[in-house]
Amino acid sequence: MGWLDAASGYQVRLGENGRVQCRNGKGKLLSSVPASIKDDPQVVQLRQLAEWLARHEAECLSAVDGWMVRSLPVPTAVVVEAWADPSWAGALRDLVVSADGEVGFLRDADPERGLGVVTVDGDTVRVRPDAVDVPHPVLLADLEELREFGAELGVEQKVQQLFRQTFARPESFPAGKNSVDAYSGGKFEQLNHALGRCRTLGYPVRGGDAVYSAFEGGRVVEARYWLGSDYPEGETWTGDLRWALEDGTSVPLAEVGPVAWSEGMRMASTVYAGRVVEEAVAGQ
Repeated sequence: MGWLDAASGYQVRLGENGRVQCRNGKGKLLSSVPASIKDDPQVVQLRQLAEWLARHEAECLSAVDGWMVRSLPVPTAVVVEAWADPSWAGALRDLVVSADGEVGFLRDADPERGLGVVTVDGDTVRVRPDAVDVPHPVLLADLEELREFGAELGVEQKVQQLFRQTFARPESFPAGKNSVDAYSGGKFEQLNHALGRCRTLGYPVRGGDAVYSAFEGGRVVEARYWLGSDYPEGETWTGDLRWALEDGTSVPLAEVGPVAWSEGMRMASTVYAGRVVEEAVAGQ
């Protein structure tokens, strides 16, 4: 971005790091914006622009993450149009996509040449499908091979896909079992601490449960992980993880889809990781 004239002979611009930069009349770049021009209209507008760009980038990442988690087919025309925006391109670049029978890393989207995809064989191919799939990693049969090749390529995904923690659903369950207790019994000194962890991780809490909604098999299935519903300042212990439809109807474990299972387990494990861990007493 070019330099803009501000008060007292200073010039300002928005740097690549998203922060307002300033230089004096001699062209020297300053470490910070002088207090005397912090309220200058140019500085205020640049800060507002930086805030908008940060929100826009977060919205792009959230949208692409939603495509991936839902394994939604995305019209190629949408990808091509979005690619012209650096924030959208940054969210999409290096994602593993599936299009016209090719699976690989998305590297380009051009209105004339189509999508540029680097396959696991190291070949760059051009495809022009009507839509492209952004699969959840638990659905990728060759995930380990893609991870190894991605590391060789030095891919840097802004949307966590390739190295997202995944959990494979067991092939069978004990009769009558409708919940997972692997992450139950986690102690939090205050319910507020568990709720705060969920806010940080982006999981809503309803009726004492941390909730993750997955769209799979044409329906929304909610993973629900019990945190507690007593006094926010009181101690709480986590409970079981279960799955249900939006109306509360329980979904048997054997009927939970692979994405809903993986994301539910991922939610429970990351919340549980914030529990109080009692230190072992020496000699015991």
